[in-house]
Amino acid sequence: MTNRYYHSQMQGTSQLMARIVFMGTPDFALPSLTALLDSHAVVAVVTQPDRPSGRHRRLRPSPVKRAALEASIPLLQPERIRSDESISALRAMRADLFVVVAFGQILPQVLLDLPRIASINVHASLLPRWRGAAPIQAAIRAGDQETGVTLMVMDAGLDTGPVIERRSAPISTDETGQSLHDKLAGLGAELLVQALPDFLEGTISPRPQDDACATYAPAIKKEEGRLDWSRAAAELERTIRAFRPWPGSFTTWNGAPLKIHAGYEDAGQASPGVVFNHEKGIAIGTGAGLFFPTEVQLAGKKRLSIEDFVNGHGDFLGAVLE
Repeated sequence: MTNRYYHSQMQGTSQLMARIVFMGTPDFALPSLTALLDSHAVVAVVTQPDRPSGRHRRLRPSPVKRAALEASIPLLQPERIRSDESISALRAMRADLFVVVAFGQILPQVLLDLPRIASINVHASLLPRWRGAAPIQAAIRAGDQETGVTLMVMDAGLDTGPVIERRSAPISTDETGQSLHDKLAGLGAELLVQALPDFLEGTISPRPQDDACATYAPAIKKEEGRLDWSRAAAELERTIRAFRPWPGSFTTWNGAPLKIHAGYEDAGQASPGVVFNHEKGIAIGTGAGLFFPTEVQLAGKKRLSIEDFVNGHGDFLGAVLE
């Protein structure tokens, strides 16, 4: 560990005096930004450029941008954070600390080294488990019973930096990607403001991660939402919860996509993808066990309970889903 994090480097830097540049983009970053605004000196916010969104593809500002504008904080929106122009702008801020929460671009070492003290990150897992872009979904899909948030010093690796502090949180059996996202966003903000004063004072010594225990959660692609009925029902049920609301989970029926919003798994056996009437409800065969969908939706149609859907689509029973 380089001595730039030692207490001698921190002397004379109180939490109120530290110049913090916050980097973040989506809703997950908002609680951390709000918490910092209530307790620290945020001199600038860096977020992604406005992106096209919605049916009409209109440019839409990020949640973090809207919060920064509301708080009248200087704002940067670089298309490439590693450009010479961006690096020069950030260098001129003479920040003590970069705080990064779901920013959306990889920071090169030259940027990480700009702050006087460090660049730190709030990550949505108990590192070194689930390094990468989609730790929330990965934890649910894997059937983990616990996850959490990690505050770490950033380095040039993929979530490999030394750990400042961690907080754990249980994963309930009905947890969805959205509910766990919201839980960890709040927990990350709490951890940030609780641990930051001690880190700035040098009373916390960041600890190296054990790379041998690392697992990875790469970014999710929309096509991963297609359900493979040859897999176990328990795995499919966890995937559906993990992918709610995005990218969602779907199958193909009569050549058209059918979204599966919710369901449960139970014991039993039938050919993968076959839909049939079971004593417990409408069931679908899988590679191991049965899956019972409870809410489904055809493209362009309303979201329906499985009972209402079958009432209007009697030929669904006996179908083989792809």
